[in-house]
Amino acid sequence: MTRRIEVDFGLCESNGVCMGIIPEVFDLDDEDYLHVLTDEVTPENEEQIKEAVRQCPRQAISIREE
Repeated sequence: MTRRIEVDFGLCESNGVCMGIIPEVFDLDDEDYLHVLTDEVTPENEEQIKEAVRQCPRQAISIREE
């Protein structure tokens, strides 16, 4: 089973908290639009992604299982 990051861009304020936690996965462009660089949750990035999910001020980030 694969786990992937899902962002609700209707809720996302692009405040960059997630990027500060794990910049390898989240990035803000010059117009403050959030981009997910890689959406796969791996054993190597899982704890940091969970932290980004937990600290997102709008709860716009989640992990879904496929």
